[in-house]
Amino acid sequence: MNITTGEALLRRFKALGIDFVFVNSGTDFPPIIEGLARAQGDEGAPLPIPVIAPHEHAAMGMAHGYYLATGRSQAVMVHTNVGLANAAIGALNAACEHIPTILCSGRAPVTESGRFGGRLNPINWGQEMRDQHALVREAVKWDFELRVPEQVADVVDRAYAIANSAPRGPVYLSLPREVLCETVPSERLAAPPQLAPSTPGPRTADIERAATILARAARPLIIGQRGPGGVDGFATLARLAEDWAIPVVEYWPTQISLSTGHPMHAGYDPGALLATADAVLVIDALTPWAPADHAPPVDCPVIQIGQDPLFTRTPVRGFRTDIALPGEVAPTLAALTDAMAARLDSRKDAIEARRPALIDSNSRLRAARRRRRAAADGGDGPMTKAWVARCVGDFSERHDSIVLAELGCQLPDMTLTRPGCYFQEPHSGGLGWGLTAALGIQLADRERLVVATVGDGSYMFANPVACHQIAEAYDLPVLTIVLNNSGWNAVRHATKALYPDGAAAKANVMPLTAFSPSPDFAKVAEANRGYAERVEPGCDLPAALERARHVIQHDRRQALLDIQVASD
Repeated sequence: MNITTGEALLRRFKALGIDFVFVNSGTDFPPIIEGLARAQGDEGAPLPIPVIAPHEHAAMGMAHGYYLATGRSQAVMVHTNVGLANAAIGALNAACEHIPTILCSGRAPVTESGRFGGRLNPINWGQEMRDQHALVREAVKWDFELRVPEQVADVVDRAYAIANSAPRGPVYLSLPREVLCETVPSERLAAPPQLAPSTPGPRTADIERAATILARAARPLIIGQRGPGGVDGFATLARLAEDWAIPVVEYWPTQISLSTGHPMHAGYDPGALLATADAVLVIDALTPWAPADHAPPVDCPVIQIGQDPLFTRTPVRGFRTDIALPGEVAPTLAALTDAMAARLDSRKDAIEARRPALIDSNSRLRAARRRRRAAADGGDGPMTKAWVARCVGDFSERHDSIVLAELGCQLPDMTLTRPGCYFQEPHSGGLGWGLTAALGIQLADRERLVVATVGDGSYMFANPVACHQIAEAYDLPVLTIVLNNSGWNAVRHATKALYPDGAAAKANVMPLTAFSPSPDFAKVAEANRGYAERVEPGCDLPAALERARHVIQHDRRQALLDIQVASD
């Protein structure tokens, strides 16, 4: 049986294990739409479930979030060059965080007459580009244009395998409308994939060298940033830190590496420990410290673990790497832990000698954070971000929720103990990620309570009307918490950091950082039948969180809290 190339593309996606295609369609989609309509009447034609995203940024963020929750890559399909331009920020975020997304966009027809699928109206001329791929080429691992319909299975297999090969990341496939309109046989489309993703691993000799260095160290240090590789890695790192009395610092974390209550959790500033360390283990960190502020001793060896320990897509990154251990983080960390176990008995006295001081120091750090949160208690005035984070952290632990933070609730102000319970915005800084990724996580785990904490600027970047429409249309009742300080606080802080005594720092209103008037965010959610509430005094927040949870879990409605916070 012959089917359109557009339908063949979708069938091959499903055969590779892609559950959803996040779609923002356009005039290049008729053969795909026709294939979907035809396949819906054919029970023997399994296809990914299409999710209509009214904005391309939401489509990319949902694919990102779905992967964080499941470890399975998904596909995004957008409209020609204009859709691809809107998806580019999501591609940058995916590239930065090693999210293997298959990004596709149509390509404006190139034939002016005489071929089915050719140009029909003025936009087909207006949307043609000399190099459409250039819009995302800096972000993707591989890009290609589907040129003949017979290639569809082979090209999709290659795209999927490359995206899922470490270091993972997005790939891009351009789809000319004329090719999508052609027909191909359907026989091969359900066959097993022809290409397997490649997964590098560290050399045994390098594991042994790293184990020797860490075991002999008197002042070893572990720095984490993107988590230790899931549930197994979380348990391995906790055991390694405990057995060897090694402090763990999370510097600008995007995922949680260790329970914040673990006796070896040493906070979020590596400066003091790094300055005296005699061995450092860096776990999947793009920036393990800030060279302008921190530095290890010149004779301190540094070991880096990660899919790509050198972060090769970053042009300038000069962090010392004496031993690079490439591979999946959790099994690499497990191999290193096993190698160190053979050396444990011989180092017992040294380990127990340093343990009490570390436990005491880390305990004092936790106490200081508790005092900071307590000082920001929920009184009758505007809340601080620290108070919101304290309440959300307690709420998350109580209800086993997943928290996403995009300039919202920061991990240093929270108490969280579970693997995979916290994700922060990518260091690429493509704002609008938090709410969109939350939708993808909710799609993957419909019964889980998912909380997106976002700044008011980040919320607007997410195209919230589109996000709330998706939440209603696909029964994805996330809790959105907008920390509303009527401006871009990150920009304000950056300006003060560079010009602490400058005119901008002294101004009543810093230029280019404030929103006036601030929108009524509650009404945005209410437009899609969501529950919404504006919360001003801090004492009202705990009860507001519980009201929102009740609506989500009992009424299956999305909820939004517009929380008024003081600028800090």
